[in-house]
Amino acid sequence: MAKGTHDYQKDPRNEAILININGELFPRAEAKVSVFDSGFILGDGVWEGLRLHNGVIAFIDEHMDRLYQGAKAIDMDVGISREQLVERIYDTLKANDMSTNVHIRLMVTRGVKSTPYQDPRVTISSATIVIIPEYKNPDPNVVNNGISLFTVHVRRGYPDVQDQKLNSHSKLNCITACIQATKAGADEALMLDPHGFVSTCNSTHFFIVRKGEVWTSTGDYCLGGITRQNVIRLCRENDIPVFEKNFTLTEVYGANEAFVTGTFAGLTPVNEVDGREIGTKGDNPMINKLQGLYKDLVEKEYQ
Repeated sequence: MAKGTHDYQKDPRNEAILININGELFPRAEAKVSVFDSGFILGDGVWEGLRLHNGVIAFIDEHMDRLYQGAKAIDMDVGISREQLVERIYDTLKANDMSTNVHIRLMVTRGVKSTPYQDPRVTISSATIVIIPEYKNPDPNVVNNGISLFTVHVRRGYPDVQDQKLNSHSKLNCITACIQATKAGADEALMLDPHGFVSTCNSTHFFIVRKGEVWTSTGDYCLGGITRQNVIRLCRENDIPVFEKNFTLTEVYGANEAFVTGTFAGLTPVNEVDGREIGTKGDNPMINKLQGLYKDLVEKEYQ
């Protein structure tokens, strides 16, 4: 069974969590939304993944920026202010007596429809807001030992088809990519842009290291990753050459190091792409340095 960056250590406490639906708390087994909900019928909504540590949600302002910008892009009214939403998240955590090592899935859909149809004008309720907090720690074996990637045929599309900057519930292209990578025995999918350049992974962002330089895609065809942007910022602040640029699989196969980034696991080494070993397994000086810098950044955020 392939291991991915979202593998986590199971925690029995998750069986008894309270889930917040539109401001009301429900036990896990009783938390339900309508079959007429826009998210269920159409994948019509936006979402965020958040991390709680030592009582603080990391980079909450950046996550709220992305959520509300996404909602505006699809002409969806969240229904409450960002301050009220943040307060609701913290209230949910308090109700669960949670303080650290918690991953939160925040989902906002357009709401309940009068009939299964895509037109937003048949929506008859306010937005549906769901907050699912779970005790989740990344699997240390994955973080320490790294993952493998497989380049899939599914491309990141042009923004006039579906804007990849939008963190929407409609993730079928990423799911299809994930399935293809899994069938190939890899942990995650590496996806190209419409021009054949390396873009991103199905659920994380991709970086390579070549001769002391850190490269990632232009970002034109991938989600505006918060961890991705923080890593780029850390490089610039610590005099590490970093470039957002077009590059090809040939340059990936010849890289000294490779890694992916995401809210859940931070920075995770990539050991193999399409059966090619990347650099020397276990010898990742740049990744080690960036992991340390990112850990320090997160600790400052939690203070």
